[in-house]
Amino acid sequence: MEKEFIDLFELQSRLKEGVECLFPSRIWVKAEVSAMKSRNGGHCYMELSQSDERGLVAKAGAVIWAGKYRFIAPYFESVTGSPLREGITVLVEVQVSYSQLYGFSLIINDIDPEYSLGAKALERQQTIERLSREGLLDMQKGLALPVLPYRFAVISAEDAAGYRDFMRHIHENPYGFEVSTELFPALMQGADCPSSIIAALDAVLESGEEFDAVLILRGGGSKLDLSCFDDYDLAASVAQYPLPVLTAIGHDQDFHVCDMTAYEYVKTPTALADFILSFYEDEDARLSSFQTRMKLAFAGRISLMESVIDRLSARIRGGFAMKIASGESLVSLLEARINAADPRRILERGYALALDSRGVVMKSAGGSCAGDRVSLMFADGTLDCVVEDCRA
Repeated sequence: MEKEFIDLFELQSRLKEGVECLFPSRIWVKAEVSAMKSRNGGHCYMELSQSDERGLVAKAGAVIWAGKYRFIAPYFESVTGSPLREGITVLVEVQVSYSQLYGFSLIINDIDPEYSLGAKALERQQTIERLSREGLLDMQKGLALPVLPYRFAVISAEDAAGYRDFMRHIHENPYGFEVSTELFPALMQGADCPSSIIAALDAVLESGEEFDAVLILRGGGSKLDLSCFDDYDLAASVAQYPLPVLTAIGHDQDFHVCDMTAYEYVKTPTALADFILSFYEDEDARLSSFQTRMKLAFAGRISLMESVIDRLSARIRGGFAMKIASGESLVSLLEARINAADPRRILERGYALALDSRGVVMKSAGGSCAGDRVSLMFADGTLDCVVEDCRA
């Protein structure tokens, strides 16, 4: 018996007819851009996909013809602040197409940029709620920085402007403070950014170096560019990291889930440099205060000691003056007594002093014989005499 069959072209034609009849008009489809490539002719070819907890569950090829792409791409970037790229979730208006030669594909007619922003916002909120349920939001807050943190592991892209600004600001500070920084390179945007930063965090621990903290730096960017810092795995890794993690991601208006789980966050890399330098400024001010207080204390102590010395000096001078006065009084008294006992004073009152031939004062007449020579001293002169007789 002959088998019934149809040729491949007829099969593909029936499939084309069935598919295009099933979706005769354009429809909106939600998917993730898993691959994207622009051709020289201006056409943009994409691979759209969908994943769940089981992994990849669907994918399809898509194309934006050059005539549409030249308008869709700049409009998407103007609204979202980020170019149309791989790794983002999009809501696309498509025309379902089936070609006998190329098979199933989607012709993209429009993209809703507001949906991409909203999808990231919803995903971010779900990440925050999950981290909160798991008790991870405040884990880093239980760690402590040294009083003067010195050694920092820096996770950033080496050619990033934010990293260069940070390095210049912290190493060329006007105070001359010195810190140690070591770069662990990582991607700072795109679908591979979270896994790249997690790998850098692991590399810090595996380096065997002792760091006081880890710094994650990234300059400004669009909301979609920075949405990788709302990734659950990255935020959870930061939350459970054994070292304090400090983040400086984006501009003043940016706040990410990684910022929530970090030990501390600031708005920009230069602000993070200022935050680190503030530890040294505070310590320098504290030491200066101690120096001033010590100077004042020493000055007060010296003033007190000088006052005590002045008082002691005055007392010593007073004591010596009194001692000298007392000595002078005693000398005057002794002088008066000496003067009073001076034989010349006695002689001036009319007395005479008898001296024997040897010049010894004669205290009595006894012992003298006739013929002995004696001298009689008067106030106004001396008489040399010879004893003629001695009478009792």
